[in-house]
Amino acid sequence: MISLALAHRIFLLGMKSIWRRRLRSLLTVLGIIFGVSSVIAMLAIGEGAGHETQEQIRQMGSRNIIINSIKPPEEEQVSAANASRINEYGLEYNDARVLQSTIPHVNVLVPQRLIRSRALYRRRRIDANLVASVPWMPAVANQEVVRGRFFTHPEVETRKNVCVITTDLAQRIFLFEDPVGRTIGVGGKSFRVIGLIEPPTGGGSGGSTRNIYAPLTTVQERYGDIILDTTGGSREIEKVEIHRLVVEVDELENVLPAAEIIENVLSRRRNEQDYEIIVPLDLLAQAERTQWIFNIVLGSIAAISLLVGGIGIMNIMLATVTERTKEIGIRRALGARKKDILIQFVMETVLLAGIGGVVGLVIGIAVPYIITYLSGLMTIVQPWSLLLSFGISLMIGLVFGIYPAVRAANMDPIQALRFE
Repeated sequence: MISLALAHRIFLLGMKSIWRRRLRSLLTVLGIIFGVSSVIAMLAIGEGAGHETQEQIRQMGSRNIIINSIKPPEEEQVSAANASRINEYGLEYNDARVLQSTIPHVNVLVPQRLIRSRALYRRRRIDANLVASVPWMPAVANQEVVRGRFFTHPEVETRKNVCVITTDLAQRIFLFEDPVGRTIGVGGKSFRVIGLIEPPTGGGSGGSTRNIYAPLTTVQERYGDIILDTTGGSREIEKVEIHRLVVEVDELENVLPAAEIIENVLSRRRNEQDYEIIVPLDLLAQAERTQWIFNIVLGSIAAISLLVGGIGIMNIMLATVTERTKEIGIRRALGARKKDILIQFVMETVLLAGIGGVVGLVIGIAVPYIITYLSGLMTIVQPWSLLLSFGISLMIGLVFGIYPAVRAANMDPIQALRFE
């Protein structure tokens, strides 16, 4: 074992040797600096991107199962060929009733109809989505009413002409006016605004930040089930009773089994594949697995820089051993053992790697914050990435410093003294 005093002396000798060749030492540790900083920065960028994706999926509801009506491919071809034909597809109200009565562990169902339209207020006209739904939709969709209120059960039963609009739509169409209590036009019909709600995130209802939410019964009565869609310059007549059906399950462990039962029930009831089932819990697990693989790939790419830095350190230390051959011979002649020479050179290598690691940590922490400030991209610096990158830098310094140290320790003292 090395005494504390001897270790302190070896440390000071190593620092003195590094300072004496400070320019060379700086150039030597650049590879370690860039390697450590790139590992931290790349992992922070990947972690931030993964966090945003997972957060969007969580906003969809971990206990939710989302069923969307989709137009079958053959229906798209027929509608393109015959614009006057009514395209009837998607979920029906009977499907919702059957699922409510037969699927176990279901808390509530949230049916939604989507009508692409325009919101009109005075002379301002904004493209928007009219989303017909039920009073408990905000709780299931994780959307918060920020002003006013959402429509109630009595308003649904009496088919009141009330609506709740997203904050984004309110800013665009009302500008600086208070929207609550005012009346807007939607597709030739009038609705009184009773509240403002946050826009949906991560595949929320309507898939837009400019939504108008109204009672399902009101939209059925005023618009009917047949929709004339003129978006994109084309004219299509569609009949879709439910565009989206959100099923909330009581417990997380019942989500996947309930999704399988829903798939079996709908496949028996529907003659064609005019629906898709989205399970956010399953998507979240896939996103986490993808994020783990992504981190491994990014970390491996950045670790190559550390490997190159280690090779650079070994190359410089071999040159240093050659330059200090006479010094080694003198130390051996004065009584230094092989172990002392070995420890001295290993200490210098580890110090080089450690200094490069510390500087790399500072740069690696600063870079993600700069990226976030300049681009708005979320970055997350994980503590484990700091420990991992710094630990690898020290290990590389130790591994790549052993061979030069062994070579210095095994020199013949007599030959070393004669070296010019």
